[in-house]
Amino acid sequence: MSTLLNVIRTAELRNKILFTLFMIGIYRLGVQIPSPGVSLDGIQSLRDQSTEANGGVFGYLNLLTGGGLGSLSIFSLGILPYITASIIIQILTVAIPKLEEWQAQGAVGQRKITQWTRYVSIMLALVQSSGIVFIVHRNPEQFFGVDIGLFPEASVLNGLLAVCCITVGTAIVMWMGELITQKGIGNGMSVLIFASVVAALPSVGIQIYNLKGWLWVAVSIVLLAILCAGIVFVENGQRKIPVKFSKRVVGRKQTGGNSSFIPLKVNQAGVIPVIFASSLLQLPSLITNALPQDEGTWTRSVSDFITDNLFQPDNLGYILVFGLMIVGFSYFYNAIQFDPARRADDLRKQGGFIPPMRPGPETEKYLTKILNRITFPGSLFLAIVALIPSAALARLLGSGNGTAAGFSGVSVLISVGVALELMKQVNNQLMARNYEGFLK
Repeated sequence: MSTLLNVIRTAELRNKILFTLFMIGIYRLGVQIPSPGVSLDGIQSLRDQSTEANGGVFGYLNLLTGGGLGSLSIFSLGILPYITASIIIQILTVAIPKLEEWQAQGAVGQRKITQWTRYVSIMLALVQSSGIVFIVHRNPEQFFGVDIGLFPEASVLNGLLAVCCITVGTAIVMWMGELITQKGIGNGMSVLIFASVVAALPSVGIQIYNLKGWLWVAVSIVLLAILCAGIVFVENGQRKIPVKFSKRVVGRKQTGGNSSFIPLKVNQAGVIPVIFASSLLQLPSLITNALPQDEGTWTRSVSDFITDNLFQPDNLGYILVFGLMIVGFSYFYNAIQFDPARRADDLRKQGGFIPPMRPGPETEKYLTKILNRITFPGSLFLAIVALIPSAALARLLGSGNGTAAGFSGVSVLISVGVALELMKQVNNQLMARNYEGFLK
């Protein structure tokens, strides 16, 4: 309580938190406003059948958009195009020399990269909104899980209007996220994802209560608390590699001789491998849903096979494929983010070395070995957290219940990760004003 009172007393911090909450309120309001041409009766029918209409691709995307996709709202895509664009730009930085040059320029180059990320986000939003509107109009049963038409007056004009509104809504959400980063607290994009994910938690609790009663709700809360504690423990875990700097004499002054360390987090990639693996896993289903789905056709058989084997949380095929993809993308992303050759070269130029390794190739090999060793438990942890809660929930509520497919450990990972980051930022600002923070 004393920490919360210190937050309220600090005018600058209080205003930042209030601004962030105001932006979240506007975002959640936009999620509830349907795009032009969408039937309100159809949306209500979809919500009434939410138990069946929350599985597969739709369940996962609807979770990350805070329910916006379920009503085809103006914020249907939320911040998803920006996340995908950021991952694409990060991967292309290794392959495109110009992007690598911008990255080395510091703040000036980062602004250029951010601007191109926005352009890519808008292009992705246009493509994704067009695909979703097309699939919802042509084959709503394969997307939602129930046959509900959301466009009562099907026309090209209505479809184009909905696509334009959803694309513009994505641009507005990006702008709101950047406003939160500048004038609020925390990373704006992460905060908006956090708001979307947390908004889905009450509905999961209600589903468990309706099917199993209060006892299982209490058990779920206890297990959720244990899962959160485990995530906090692993997220804060890191390997510190000691570094020493040689003494140098510059003029009459002696520099160096001090020691430091290179921190390598156990889960260095965060939730990006999970999001990247999920996006790739959804691609076959989205492609088959765009094809004709008449009974007895091969496209319908392929679509049903993919849905039954790759989007059922308690299915062995889903667990193996998704788990291996998460582990693979963890290694891939860490190799991009932490380049042992560049880090070894930077240490050599600064006069630093890792005892008892020699500067240069030997240091590079040592860093590569440590990175590979530490990535394995981190990626395994990500796979377990992403798969086990959803599989357990599917068993508890029944494998046919779509809520388990939409709500998974990914949501808990995102929520805990963003909450930890927000607490650290609040803590730093309180400590700067001689107040005791949350992290005592």
